[in-house]
Amino acid sequence: MMRAAAPVLSASGLAVSRAGRKVLHGIDLGLAPGELLQVLGANGSGKTTLLRVLCGLASADAGTLHWHGRPLHAADPDFQQALAYLGHANGIDVDLTPAENLRFAARLAGRHADASQRADSVARALAAQGLERVAQVPVRTLSQGQRRRVALARLALAPRTLWLLDEPVTALDAESCARFQRQLDAHLAAGGMAVIATHQLLPGGGAVLRLDRPA
Repeated sequence: MMRAAAPVLSASGLAVSRAGRKVLHGIDLGLAPGELLQVLGANGSGKTTLLRVLCGLASADAGTLHWHGRPLHAADPDFQQALAYLGHANGIDVDLTPAENLRFAARLAGRHADASQRADSVARALAAQGLERVAQVPVRTLSQGQRRRVALARLALAPRTLWLLDEPVTALDAESCARFQRQLDAHLAAGGMAVIATHQLLPGGGAVLRLDRPA
């Protein structure tokens, strides 16, 4: 009988309170290569807070986090090199074009010192999101769905083992959602992992962690 893979990312008993109100309590999870965890809940149920704790942008009041079996600290360089985080904000410069935003992201990630290789990588990432026609226009002229696709395109520029995504399909139409699903499926098939916060389950399957809105 095959033994299940040990979790790479695990959490036990995570709890967070804000202004005396419990936001999260007793959260346990484990994620192994190729696995997806969908965090399901209404607005205010703590989905974003959980992602921020997992990526080190917020601290838990109680509980433990482990990465490859060792206690996880936000400044852990190995963890940061393995992590891609996409929050509610797209994190792109609206005065730049999609292509310029992605070229900048590729340089920050240290990908492709050769300019031609970097340009090819950017072009492929834009094409995968169907953004070729708007690649050279300022982001401020794009729809909210197109801006979200620019943010999602960044995931292809510097492959990371762990994706932490907060409502990744916000503002996307059906065709764009299908593109993201293909992107996610390829990531998981290659041994990647993902934690996705959503108010409606995506068709990607995986485990589901349901959060209730605090009383």
